[in-house]
Amino acid sequence: MAAADIFDLKGKVALVTGSSSGLGVRFAECLAENGAAVVLVARRADRLAAIRANIEKSGGRAVAVEADVTDRAAMRQAFDAAENAFGTVTILVNNAGVVNSSRAVELAEEEWRRVLSTNLDAVFYCAQEAARRMLAAGKSGAIVNIASVLGLGVAKGVIAYSTAKAGVIQLTKALALELAFKGIRVNAIAPGWIVTDINRDYLAREGAAIKREIPIGRFGEERDLDGPLLLLVSDAGRFVTGSTIVADGGQIVALRG
Repeated sequence: MAAADIFDLKGKVALVTGSSSGLGVRFAECLAENGAAVVLVARRADRLAAIRANIEKSGGRAVAVEADVTDRAAMRQAFDAAENAFGTVTILVNNAGVVNSSRAVELAEEEWRRVLSTNLDAVFYCAQEAARRMLAAGKSGAIVNIASVLGLGVAKGVIAYSTAKAGVIQLTKALALELAFKGIRVNAIAPGWIVTDINRDYLAREGAAIKREIPIGRFGEERDLDGPLLLLVSDAGRFVTGSTIVADGGQIVALRG
């Protein structure tokens, strides 16, 4: 089978959370470029409208839904909007996330809950909602959870984020085990340092030392996750479930030895 065919997403409906900035924008664009109808979900309606317009200008199909992933009622409405526009969501990319930089003894309870609620609880609830709807519609599909190399190793000052992302990796395995025989594959991507608008200035200032720890010798670009994403949501990955693809330029390997 030709690569163009095996990665073709025509007829698929993809919902991407956190798609108003950073990696979420690239994920949505990549899915649309390969034929999927895309549902953009985030809190910033103005940003979503602009991204939707760009996708449509390039020949893709998209709708924008303003919603907070921590609001379960709002997310149910987002899935309703997706179905009204394109049909049952058969690809879910759980990308929305927040980070907090605090040492453990200084971390406030509300910040711990904010990070865990967005980065772990919402991942489960969105996956649960997507799976329930796929099963009700008799459709197979794919769920991709965006984890992090900090779910596999730790660094100082990001205890809540690291804990949540480790939970995402374990959640991915548990969901995959329960849903595989029903035709729903669940996998994760664990990125390392990927340059986005959120961290661009920080990496420009502080990135030299970090870059020395990356065997491939550079930070990742947003497009470096296109391949892992397309593998996991397309027929190219139809025998892959419960896996976490690490895309970090070899950083974890270097740290573990």
